[in-house]
Amino acid sequence: MEAHNGLSAKIVEEAGFPAIWASGLSISAALGVRDSNEASWTQVLEALEFMSDATRIPILVDGDTGYGNFNTMRRLVRKLEQRGIAGVCIEDKVFPKTNSFLRGTTQPLADVAEFAGRIKAGKDAQTVEDFVIVARVEAFVAGWGLAEAMKRAEAYRLAGADAILIHTAKSFPDELLAFKREWGDRLPVVIVPTKCYATPTEVFQEAGFSVVIWANHMMRSSISAMQQTARALYRDQSLAAIEDRVAPLAEVFRLQGADELAAAERRYLPGSQMRAVILGAARGPEFGELTRDRPKCMVEMAGEPILAHIVRAYRATGIRDLSVVRGHRRQVIDLEGLRYFDNEEPDTTHEAFSLSRATPALHGPALISYGDVLFRKYVVQQLVDTEADFAVMVDAQWRESRNRERYADYVTCSLPFSRSTSFSQVRLVEVSNELPEEQIHGEWMGFLKVSERGSEVLRGLLAEVEHDAEKRAHMDMGGLMNDLISRGEKIRVIYTTGNWLDVDSVDDLLLGSEFT
Repeated sequence: MEAHNGLSAKIVEEAGFPAIWASGLSISAALGVRDSNEASWTQVLEALEFMSDATRIPILVDGDTGYGNFNTMRRLVRKLEQRGIAGVCIEDKVFPKTNSFLRGTTQPLADVAEFAGRIKAGKDAQTVEDFVIVARVEAFVAGWGLAEAMKRAEAYRLAGADAILIHTAKSFPDELLAFKREWGDRLPVVIVPTKCYATPTEVFQEAGFSVVIWANHMMRSSISAMQQTARALYRDQSLAAIEDRVAPLAEVFRLQGADELAAAERRYLPGSQMRAVILGAARGPEFGELTRDRPKCMVEMAGEPILAHIVRAYRATGIRDLSVVRGHRRQVIDLEGLRYFDNEEPDTTHEAFSLSRATPALHGPALISYGDVLFRKYVVQQLVDTEADFAVMVDAQWRESRNRERYADYVTCSLPFSRSTSFSQVRLVEVSNELPEEQIHGEWMGFLKVSERGSEVLRGLLAEVEHDAEKRAHMDMGGLMNDLISRGEKIRVIYTTGNWLDVDSVDDLLLGSEFT
């Protein structure tokens, strides 16, 4: 089956065909030029490289005339082998060639001995044992008859060709069948029945032809589909009429191998095994009219929503699997490349319930954070590098935030911060905004890291939240962590000093510019 680029080659392979025909006509058409060697052979070679990379089945290349003489043929074979191509078909015309369906009977054919020399040169140049060279005989197309076709085919067989492609421009198969009867089984015979589409395939099978090439139908069908789409969009100025007739983007990404890249990122990129869940359901009433028609995370700061700054910071650490829990005015949160989960009851539920909406994303290691907390990327990197099942970042400079009139999650830890404190020794004891000052060791910064096991434990706890009216309505992230502690889970504390911002006021929007 014909293909002309990596995408069409992949589709051909998935359809079940045992091999691909890399059509010169189709590759030229895809490049917007004529099938008259207007695309250089190196440009064709580049297209073939993408096709070979995208597939595992053999590719037989339409090599036109070999792009010149015996010397270009030798180089062509070497370059095709380097790209994992299975074989090349060359036709006995003079260079530059003209498509067989254009002025076929007026096209000059190559000298038989000279063309046989091209075949021999190609066979001598090959280093891959099963690389094949197919000799395409154009005698019928040129109007020279069966005798000439037989003479040429025999000369090419003696020169080392692995198969003969016999071609016709007529819409009935008489010439092809006559050649096969006369030729017998001296070499496999390949046909391209583009014009003989009304002839049942069984006729060719019974005659003993070895291979049939469907030579240009992927390209031609794509032209029809693109023309219909372009005309409909120009006419209607709307996607509504065509959306259900085109492939979904998910299918494009699948054919491109997006899943393989994601798996590779998880294996090779720092932090890429980690995913992040951002809680963005809150309105943020402290912003007044600014959040009447949007959630807090979509309030603009330095020309972009707060959420956009957070997403960029995560991606800078190598974390690209990002989910957002939406709630208030959820339709406003529409940044690209994010996975969305919705809390449809944001006015009557709290943070733990919002997180429970995103349990499908809580498989494997994950970071959970707020949609209004800005941070330096090293903050996230320290959490990613922590092997504990649960870990949090705590700002030891809590007194500075204490002097600001805002809600804060203060914490008591197993050890206070000091320059000699080892992170591996410090555990979270309690989270509360009502701790007495003498019990405060810092402020929780709004990040909870969970390991694969931690995700499993957390999913179980969130399932309870979903079915407990009290927890649905009142449990925040601090309460969730306190619940984990009460069940015997150890939450490691990583102390830091500053380098984050909880955006809680219009003034904070100005302060946040240093994080952009």
